[in-house]
Amino acid sequence: MCREQFQDVKVETMIEHGDPRDFICQIAEKLHVDMLVMGSHGYGVIKRAFLGSVSNHCAQNVKCPVLIVKRPKSASGSK
Repeated sequence: MCREQFQDVKVETMIEHGDPRDFICQIAEKLHVDMLVMGSHGYGVIKRAFLGSVSNHCAQNVKCPVLIVKRPKSASGSK
């Protein structure tokens, strides 16, 4: 969808194994990205404490701006 609407914006997709927090931060630095856009599961405090938050980790550890996007709730109130 982004590629169709914003053809002048460079978008890259990568698939890797390992800790996504470290990999995303390393790649953002290596590619000198202008902005990192990430999705969020929207976990509550307890789940986030046990599972960690990839988006929060990246927001605290990369040098570029980070935009964290949450999925909009549907009209029925479920995700």
